[in-house]
Amino acid sequence: MNYEEKYMYRCLQLASFGGGYVAPNPMVGAVVVHNHQIIGEGFHHRYGEAHAEPNAILSVKDESLLRESTLYVNLEPCSHVGKTQPCAHLIVDKKIPKVVIGTLDPNPKVSGRGIKILQDAGIKVVTNVLEDECFRLNKRFFALYNEHRPFILLKWAETRDGFIDIIRHDVNTPPLQISSQLAKQLTHKMRSENQAIMVSTNTAVLDNPSLITKHWPGKNPIRIILDRTGRIPGNYNIFNDLAETLIFTENPRKNTESTEYLHLQFDEFMLNNLLQILVSKNIHSVLVEGGAQLLNNFIDAGLWDEAWVEVSEQVIGRGVQAPSMGIVPDSSVIINNHLHLKYINRNKKFNTP
Repeated sequence: MNYEEKYMYRCLQLASFGGGYVAPNPMVGAVVVHNHQIIGEGFHHRYGEAHAEPNAILSVKDESLLRESTLYVNLEPCSHVGKTQPCAHLIVDKKIPKVVIGTLDPNPKVSGRGIKILQDAGIKVVTNVLEDECFRLNKRFFALYNEHRPFILLKWAETRDGFIDIIRHDVNTPPLQISSQLAKQLTHKMRSENQAIMVSTNTAVLDNPSLITKHWPGKNPIRIILDRTGRIPGNYNIFNDLAETLIFTENPRKNTESTEYLHLQFDEFMLNNLLQILVSKNIHSVLVEGGAQLLNNFIDAGLWDEAWVEVSEQVIGRGVQAPSMGIVPDSSVIINNHLHLKYINRNKKFNTP
């Protein structure tokens, strides 16, 4: 490993501390190095607050050293005015002579422009250091601009004989318990890492879920519910004030403080139209937890990026058939003697979870 990669790995480590808090912004870390010694570092803590570069630069005790230092950052410094001032201009103002960048920003407002500002000021710029690792950290952010839709993570639990639940017709029949307590924690970790969570009408009606991160620290995701005809009772948990809720329906009602009703035609274009509405709301990642038909719709349309599947040793003989992907998992993790977790990634170039 060369020294540029060493400091870039530190940027990635710092950037990850912002996970679950900076969306829809990317996770970014920055390190200031003087004579092969780190003299300043920072990361983007929360959406709307200072970016990684000013946090790192302002942490340097002796500002005069900046003129002899190198700034490392895992994503191209921003060049446009948003919630904060452009980072590229700050770097120029501080007369930092060299900047090492992990990967370019896919946002057309930034891509290449931040680098040009630096180069026009006479700053030496090195790019594409640990590019794959930098992409992987911000795969959700990149999906928004490269795929023109949110990053889609599919998640379900199934028995060894391929069922996700028993046949149920009302809320009084409890669902089949497949996940272990540890697996539930991992699921809530996924919720905290993604900007939104989505379920269909039957899942909402039969399970009455809260869809929050009870078993993991972090922000609650935005709840996205498909409810074509308005079947979900108004006293259900998804209507509490613990998280923002978006209800997609053909019969919108009056919005409340935490719930917004959005019209959606439930036809063959439903998923594409739904995802474009989410893009317009700057939602860059969605965890899809059920039910089976909704999961299969995403799979059949090819509108997904990763899938996590819990497989238990239970055998129930009949029930609700689990989705079928027909793809060999990229990896399998043993949770305990009764449950293992399969991971599937459509982008084989970046097949590490």
